[in-house]
Amino acid sequence: MEALFQDPITTSNDFVYNHHHSEQADMIGERFFTSSGSSFSGMTKSATEAEEVVEEEGDYTDATLKFISQMLMDEAEDLEKQGCMFTDCTALQAHEKHFSDALHGSDGDPSPPNGKRTHQHSSPSAVETTYERSNKLQLAEESHEPPLDDDTYYDAIVYPSKKTGKKAGKSNSHRRGGGKKKRNPKEEVIDLRALLTKCAQSIGVNDRGTANETLTKIRLHSSPYGNGSERTAHYLAIALEARMNGTGTSLYSSYHSDSISASDILKGFHTYINAIPFKVVSFMMANKYIMKLTARGATRLHIIDFGILYGFQWPWLIEGLSARAGGPPRLRITGIDFPQPGFRPEERVKATGLRLGKYCERLNVPFEFKAIAKSWESITLEELELERDDDHDDEVLVVNCMDRLGNVADETLVMDCPRDNVLNLIKNINPHVFIHAVVNGTYHTPFFEVRFREALFHFSSLFDMFDATVPREDKDRKLFEEVMLGRDMLNVISCEGTERVERPETYKQWQVRSFRAGFQQLPLDQEIVKFLKEKVRSDYDQNFSMEEEGKWLLQAWKGKVNHAVSYWKPNNN
Repeated sequence: MEALFQDPITTSNDFVYNHHHSEQADMIGERFFTSSGSSFSGMTKSATEAEEVVEEEGDYTDATLKFISQMLMDEAEDLEKQGCMFTDCTALQAHEKHFSDALHGSDGDPSPPNGKRTHQHSSPSAVETTYERSNKLQLAEESHEPPLDDDTYYDAIVYPSKKTGKKAGKSNSHRRGGGKKKRNPKEEVIDLRALLTKCAQSIGVNDRGTANETLTKIRLHSSPYGNGSERTAHYLAIALEARMNGTGTSLYSSYHSDSISASDILKGFHTYINAIPFKVVSFMMANKYIMKLTARGATRLHIIDFGILYGFQWPWLIEGLSARAGGPPRLRITGIDFPQPGFRPEERVKATGLRLGKYCERLNVPFEFKAIAKSWESITLEELELERDDDHDDEVLVVNCMDRLGNVADETLVMDCPRDNVLNLIKNINPHVFIHAVVNGTYHTPFFEVRFREALFHFSSLFDMFDATVPREDKDRKLFEEVMLGRDMLNVISCEGTERVERPETYKQWQVRSFRAGFQQLPLDQEIVKFLKEKVRSDYDQNFSMEEEGKWLLQAWKGKVNHAVSYWKPNNN
């Protein structure tokens, strides 16, 4: 098995499966969700046939998009009633840590950002006021044309190297309604970046008068319907006001929980996957490598997925395994995520297992699933029920974590660092490979003004790439920006101590942390890298790019590195 890991062979690229309706899966036991194929020959393609499918219609993105679309069709009623796993898990973390701090004390700073406690800070009316103001602004803006475009001026500050040319093809097709209006020569040019920075500085020194005055001006020139810089300013203004009023945690935990359903968020995520390559590239980096590990005839594949969410990563892998010459291996996924609110913390992770089980059943891939929903640092090897021994030496064991380890606390909060404890757990699992994708972020510092400046730069980049690739009037884009990006900004800017759960690190910091935990970094697979670079070059906006550095694959927008992926294994020597 070690030889299989060290010298993987090349397999065919992509396999596409045409989804069809299947009956509801039977109730499955609490420990495992299982689906066993009775005959591989009926559903399994040969390698040649699979390659022909790839040439005709193969696109990795399709598998994920179809999986989301199938969810929206099959579970429309349930998803309309549910909150979303993307938002619930981190909200619950903030609540749990808040109560833990109250009971046992906190290593983080428990005080409000301005250092003072008043009844206003925890008042529900303060949260309601922020919501009402934001909603009134949005309703007013819906009845008017979007504000005049100011992104040329703003991008000159935030992105001094920005290129104005657009790649013909896909990116241009997303620019519907993105045309620019001529500016009145007498109109005042507003530097939103300077206003936001001034407001943050005023809040940092508790100058509420200047902060309120600046916020008023920002609101006049920002909008959730405008260009990228105006949208960035709109959501940062909400976060700054929440910080000033001490309502950040309450607002973050209840952020549109009653008005936005899981169905809405999935539609927004569908738009994100289609327009932005970061998730797709990370998924493909992982799945193509896993396919190579199983290519020499492994009969079992166990994937331990930290942060599985809805399992969007795995449909393409399942399709690829189903088409493997000789039949698919038995696929076992241990899906790990943070617990959901309520009395059934594992419910939605189990629902992910049921969906993947139905998908495997359609393709005759033998499947097992175990759900774990708890704080990651408290997971034990016994709970993972590993089977790596002489009787299972044909099993490939993979640990996968896509952008989620940054939600685990670090040593600035707890002396016994949970983040390091999770890495130590992964080392003790002793997988053939640990595939780690990270958000490359520098907005983790405890110093507010520095953190705000870095967050402004990071989130401006995200809104800018949406502005270049998705029409401004797209409702699903606005949903994603509001509930995902806006909510993250709220946590980063307005929450402190254990209540701040968005704590990214740079890929270089993760590299040091991984070496210290006892991992060795594996080289990138050049065949996979070449394929992905060509895919991004041909399918996405020209401002997306990929580079290699220190055995990391870096993903960037206009030269700013946003995401990174790498392969690791325990250094048992």
